[in-house]
Amino acid sequence: MSAHGTEPLLLRALRREPTPRPPVWLMRQAGRYLPEYQALRKKAGGFLAMAQDPALAAEITLQPVRRFGVDAAILFSDILLPLEAMGMALRFEEGRGPVFERPLRAQADIDALEPVDPAETMPYVGEALRLTRAGLSDETALLGFCGAPFTLASYAVEGGGSANHAHLRELMYRRTDQFERLMGNLAVMVGRHLRYQIECGAQAVVLFDTWAGQLTLEDYRRYALPWTLRALEPVAGLAPRIAFVRGGDHLLDELVGIGVEGVALDWRTDIARAFERHGDRVALQGNLDPAALLAPPEEVTRRTRALLDRVAGRPGHILSLGHGVMKETDPQSVAAFVAVAKQAGS
Repeated sequence: MSAHGTEPLLLRALRREPTPRPPVWLMRQAGRYLPEYQALRKKAGGFLAMAQDPALAAEITLQPVRRFGVDAAILFSDILLPLEAMGMALRFEEGRGPVFERPLRAQADIDALEPVDPAETMPYVGEALRLTRAGLSDETALLGFCGAPFTLASYAVEGGGSANHAHLRELMYRRTDQFERLMGNLAVMVGRHLRYQIECGAQAVVLFDTWAGQLTLEDYRRYALPWTLRALEPVAGLAPRIAFVRGGDHLLDELVGIGVEGVALDWRTDIARAFERHGDRVALQGNLDPAALLAPPEEVTRRTRALLDRVAGRPGHILSLGHGVMKETDPQSVAAFVAVAKQAGS
């Protein structure tokens, strides 16, 4: 495959090579805002049933590629499924989201976590990737992903989403040995899961650290960064890696320093400033405010063009949102967003 033939634009952008236009994809592009997803969900049952059925997961992954012509397909899955594979009972509740019935609150809970061989405990992920790849053109990149150790620890210790992560902070600050044991276990699992996805066809991987942005720079360096580095190391050189921290503008220098090939920017980061500071070291992804897609298509078009004007054609830009697509989003606004990227090359 030549560098200028059918190789995905996304991979070229991650090498910071000049591209005829910016590649475009969206976090949470496959899912609940799409009517075709809702129709499939009614037949399939709950979220877990779809994510753990390879044929359904592949079909949902392909839906936004067919509808919008995005340049990458990201596997329909969830960052918490590896925790379930480690022995934590998981369910998704309407209006509440993910719930772990038995949060990790004691040393015995942490010690009870089972080591994960993804090929044995999560074979549905590998099969879904293979089925998705078979349904994609060579020009469309296939992305795998995993949650970062800190974010996974947050859900596991809190038992679900949390406003202040008090249980996790108590573990961090008062029972540091237990915290580090948990983080070490999670880092090993994340590294294995990322590597397994690459072996099954993922051409790049995204590491989502949703909650690390709530940490100060000092605490990020102490309680999250070492295990992020440990989780990413097993896939260094195997495929490009993209790191994302929601609300992570104050951590941007650290994220670039991790050594990943791409950093996804939160929507509150000034993308032009980020390129001026870091564009010679990493590709930068983003970063339209996801809420902007609640606007009519013509306003989405205006804002997206303004974003591309800020980037000014610098190599290494991947057009995306600064977080995931909101469930209230009109698909026509997503279409307008994608169309701006496509028109940029004409």
